[in-house]
Amino acid sequence: MKTSVAINLAALACLGFGLSAHAECAFPKAPATIPDGKSAAEPDMIAAMNAFKTYNEEVTAFAKCLDDEASAGGAQSMALKTMKTKKINAAQEELQAKAKLFNEQVRIFKARG
Repeated sequence: MKTSVAINLAALACLGFGLSAHAECAFPKAPATIPDGKSAAEPDMIAAMNAFKTYNEEVTAFAKCLDDEASAGGAQSMALKTMKTKKINAAQEELQAKAKLFNEQVRIFKARG
């Protein structure tokens, strides 16, 4: 009985280490808000632009992190490769969608002045 408990604890510890290594690639967060181009001040638009530049860099770093993680893992199952691809695609799709919304507000802002 003690042997099976020790084996279970060892298995849980290995699983925990595997999960912590995987958790290092944090999914990037999009900027919380997009200024309204109709009423935003120029400093607000510039701050948002800088936030989107940072967000873009975070998405790129996230993709690289997942690639590095996959390379370090050696032989990988097709399911893990598919999951990595889905995570990268989700981050890039969210970035594109948010950037599109921001760019619409930039056009509105520029049309004001």
